[in-house]
Amino acid sequence: MATAMETHPQQKASSEAANEKKRWTLSDFDIGKPLGRGKFGHVYVAKEKRSNHVVALKVLFKSQLKQSQVEHQLRREVEIQSHLRHPNILRLYGYFYDQQRVYLILEYAAKGELYKELQKFKCFTERRSATYVASLARALIYCHGKHVIHRDIKPENLLIGSQGELKIADFGWSVHTFSRRRTMCGTLDYLPPEMVESVEHDASVDIWSLGILCYEFLYGAPPFEAEEHCDTYRRIRQVDLKFPSKPVVSAAAKDLISQMLVKDTSKRLPLHKLLEHPWIVQNADPSGVYRSG
Repeated sequence: MATAMETHPQQKASSEAANEKKRWTLSDFDIGKPLGRGKFGHVYVAKEKRSNHVVALKVLFKSQLKQSQVEHQLRREVEIQSHLRHPNILRLYGYFYDQQRVYLILEYAAKGELYKELQKFKCFTERRSATYVASLARALIYCHGKHVIHRDIKPENLLIGSQGELKIADFGWSVHTFSRRRTMCGTLDYLPPEMVESVEHDASVDIWSLGILCYEFLYGAPPFEAEEHCDTYRRIRQVDLKFPSKPVVSAAAKDLISQMLVKDTSKRLPLHKLLEHPWIVQNADPSGVYRSG
């Protein structure tokens, strides 16, 4: 199934006849239970009839995409995600559309949303947090090597695969870029100071977001959370970083977070150095898979 889905539309004329057979339609799939609901549609578990391969089918409504003026963003997301191949990045196998809807054929992450796991446990152990942070750092090193900045790393955009491995699932704010950007995007609690202050940003925004994520894994809430948006903005700008006494978190974990949440983008801990940090080395499972127990 994967090979059929990976057929590139710009193949030579000789393979066009074969390509015709590989155009997807809804009738190629048995649709199962809903997995989730998004802003522009729904996600279902589905089985591709010919291969029995289980996938996640994301169904987006064209009218809603048009109304919110995000068609360009969706095209960019599809273009970026379909070319990425990494164990910690959700595969986008292909897409098709009809008059009303656009369908994205995605890898099925059997263990669901990380956000729900975090809500269930309130916070994660250091072993679990370090394993997740290390695997995301490896995925982001891969993305940055392809000049892709994710720009929206947060629990809601992460899924858990069948082995317990983390998958970056949403590339809606990603850009493929060789230069610095000015667009403010992402989620308020995860925004770096350079985005809050509308100055140029680069791939180091992902280091900041990963630092916020690490903090939220360990403490159960992002570090600059405040009741009013303006207070969150102020705390981000000032890097008003505080470590509560409860839950108890090791000095090594706090050290790592402090090295990532630095206002000067050039001084943030590079991702390859993060993987060498004592806290990661001592706590992260080298397989990148968190096994409970």
